Amino acid sequence: MYQKILVALDNSPTDQAMIPHITALAKMHGSRLLLLHVADGWAARHYDRFELADSEEMRDDRAYLEAEAEKLRAQGLEVETQLELGEPSEGILKAAEAESCDLIAMTTHGHRFLKDLLYGSTINYVRHQASVPVLLVNPKR
Repeated sequence: MYQKILVALDNSPTDQAMIPHITALAKMHGSRLLLLHVADGWAARHYDRFELADSEEMRDDRAYLEAEAEKLRAQGLEVETQLELGEPSEGILKAAEAESCDLIAMTTHGHRFLKDLLYGSTINYVRHQASVPVLLVNPKR
């Protein structure tokens, strides 16, 4: 059913809550995984415009993605990694479409009203704009 699953990681401890769910799902369906992180720091947002070099944040994010991918590969899963730059919600949707993913998996962060207004809600945007199902994992459960 799910041939390719985009797993949106944010390089935080909440990612680890999603990994067991995605591992089981991928094994059940024989799915390939695309581990994605969207770097959204200043350098990442202006990378092309100013022809910048990779920032330390971007190098760390790539290393994190590859480390997580290696753990999953060791379990027999087929895993690719991708670092997008810019707005997280747009990067997730762009990658899902470009890579023909048929499921997007994300963790929630438990923001409440005020923080959602201040920071925006990546999940809300993705779940309303995605053309494929979105799996949300609450790391607190």
